[in-house]
Amino acid sequence: MGSRYPGREDTVRALSAFINLVRAAESVSGRIMIASPAGSKAGLTPSQFGALECLYHCGPMCQKTLAEKILRSGSNMTTVVDNLEKRGLVQRDPDPEDRRYFSVRLTGKGRQLIARVMPRHVEAVVREMSSLTGTELDALRGLCRKLGKKEGRREKSGERMMERGARTIKTRRLS
Repeated sequence: MGSRYPGREDTVRALSAFINLVRAAESVSGRIMIASPAGSKAGLTPSQFGALECLYHCGPMCQKTLAEKILRSGSNMTTVVDNLEKRGLVQRDPDPEDRRYFSVRLTGKGRQLIARVMPRHVEAVVREMSSLTGTELDALRGLCRKLGKKEGRREKSGERMMERGARTIKTRRLS
């Protein structure tokens, strides 16, 4: 089902494409998490799995960077890391040069878990995406990157504006 918004054709087309994109992503993600041992047996949320997978492949990193890599907010990432830490899957290590920062790393238990579930998770992803041809997968990837890069440019300029605003507020308070 597309959009029932009573707007111009180009507006309805954009809304309908967005609805289809979100529904497809949620549907595919849901089926993968059910089929994957990450969701069904390991009891990981998609965010927890994403954090473990990122740490497994990229190594330790600060929590802010981890949040950016798996597209989560800072506050959500704090909750994700808190819950993974409670389960003994990750550990926060204070930065020796700046006490405000913590590096998040996998524990032995976390590394073991992600190494065990990752191959079957990959199989579930491949199985789910097998309805598309190689050409279709490449086209889908290209379209997703195009949409993602567009958002990234807006986000960065918005962050700069927010940073400038925060500096202005701090400067005004000091005056």
